[in-house]
Amino acid sequence: MTTTNHADTPVSTEERPRRGWLAKLVHHRKAGVVGAAILLVFVVLALGAHWFAPYSTINASGAVFAPPSGRHWLGTNDGGIDMVSLLIQGGRISMLVGFAAALVAAIPGALVGILSGYFGGWVDTVLMRITDFFLVIPVIPVMIAIAAVWGPSLFHLIIAIGVLLWTSTARVLRAQVKTLRERTFVRRTVNLGASRTRVLYRHILPHVAPLLIAQTVITMALAIFYETALAFLGLGDPTAVSWGTIIEDGFLRTAISTGAWWAIVPPGVCVALVVISAYLVGQSIEEALNPRLRVANVSPRSWKIRPLVGRGKDAL
Repeated sequence: MTTTNHADTPVSTEERPRRGWLAKLVHHRKAGVVGAAILLVFVVLALGAHWFAPYSTINASGAVFAPPSGRHWLGTNDGGIDMVSLLIQGGRISMLVGFAAALVAAIPGALVGILSGYFGGWVDTVLMRITDFFLVIPVIPVMIAIAAVWGPSLFHLIIAIGVLLWTSTARVLRAQVKTLRERTFVRRTVNLGASRTRVLYRHILPHVAPLLIAQTVITMALAIFYETALAFLGLGDPTAVSWGTIIEDGFLRTAISTGAWWAIVPPGVCVALVVISAYLVGQSIEEALNPRLRVANVSPRSWKIRPLVGRGKDAL
C-alpha cells in the first residue's frame, strides 16, 4: 500500500496568487510608474512639511499678494504668507483626509463585495440592494448636509466621505469573487472540507487584495477631490490648512479681481496632479491583474485585433 505525500503534490498555477502584478506594473505600465512617482513626491512633502516649508504659514514673510519671485517662488497670499509653504502644509491635510477616507471606504467595500460575491443567494440580494441605495445617493449634497449638521471637523469630513465612497469597491470585488468561487482550486478546497472562513482568508482574499489596493488608490483621489470641494464651500475645518481652504481664501479675498492668480491656481494644480496620478496608478494595477483590459477585440488604446479561435496560432 502506497501513501501519497501531499507535500510533493504540485500546486496548480491557478491556486497561486498573482505575485507578479507589481513587476508587470513596473515593466509594462510606464504611466503607472509616473503616477506613483508623483504621488510619492506629494507623500514625502506631506510627511516632512515642517522641514520642507521655507517659511511660516502663520506669520507674514512678504507683501500682500506679492507676485512670484526668487524669494517667493509662487508669491504670497492676502496675508503675505508664502504660497509654497501653504501648499506643502495644505497637502499634508489633504493627503491625510484622502488616505483616511479611502481606508474608511475600503473596509465596508471589501466586506460587502467579498461576502456578496462568495455566498450569493439572499446574502447577495440584501447586500447589493443596500449598495444600490448608497449608489444613487447624491454625494455632494449629502456630504454638505452631514458636514453642516455634524460641524466643521476633519474627523467628520473623513467619515462623511468614507461612508459614501465604498460602493464602487464593493461592486468591483463582488464581480471578481463571483468568478473566483467557480475556479477549480476553490471548488477542490471546499470539497476537501475546508471551512468558509479558511477559503475566504487563504484563497479568495489573496487574489482580490491587489484589486482592492487599486480601488483604494482611486478612492483616495476622489476623497481628496471631495475634501477640496467641501472646504471650498466653507464646510472644512477652519483651523486646518488644506488645498481647499487655500482656494476658498483666495476666492473670498479678491485674489481673482486683483489678478493674483498664484493664490488660486497652484492648489488647483496640486489637486489635479494627485487625482490624475492616483487614477493612473489604479488603472495600471487593474491592467496588470487583467490583461484583457489592455487589448479588447478592437482596442482604442492599442488598435490591436485579437485573433479568432481557430485562426492562426489558435488553430493548433
